[in-house]
Amino acid sequence: MIVVVEHLDPEVFKWCEIEYEHISEVLGKDSVLFTNTDDAVLAKLGKVEKKSVREMGLKDACVLDPDAEETLTPEIAKKYKYFIFGGILGDYPPKKRTKEELTEKLPYPAYNLGKDQMSTDTAVIVTKQIYEGTALQDLKFVDQMEIEIEEGLSVTLPFKYLIIDNKVQISPKVIELLREQEGF
Repeated sequence: MIVVVEHLDPEVFKWCEIEYEHISEVLGKDSVLFTNTDDAVLAKLGKVEKKSVREMGLKDACVLDPDAEETLTPEIAKKYKYFIFGGILGDYPPKKRTKEELTEKLPYPAYNLGKDQMSTDTAVIVTKQIYEGTALQDLKFVDQMEIEIEEGLSVTLPFKYLIIDNKVQISPKVIELLREQEGF
């Protein structure tokens, strides 16, 4: 299983970097390819390709798109080597950027991981679980995360996060970043 993250934002924002680092930690850097970027920091987390995935002609590839009609299953996942994700900071409500920037422009089938929006790292970890044989309906999730910034002040992340062994799969660095930000 190789995860291809097509970076679609104008720069590699700190939040993206943290999610990408989490992906690399979970999969191992040899299983991660960042496309559409030549960011030096990302080169430490996986392979980096300046070209877009649209120019690469991958074989045995599919796109993970929350707007796709069909849900990824373990049986379907085993047919593919490359799993393409949009490296996009999420908007709430979603703007369907994966569909517009990848699914509609690539010759690969697209699958969803349910209809709820996930962070990129969550979507990758869920895909890994499915690839390894666990059906989506057998995975546990929390529908949103409330992060305490300081006493009496919290931020709610409106995304779905995976729970493994009673632990929400979110990088602790995301929580640190939220607590360090000014303007709350």
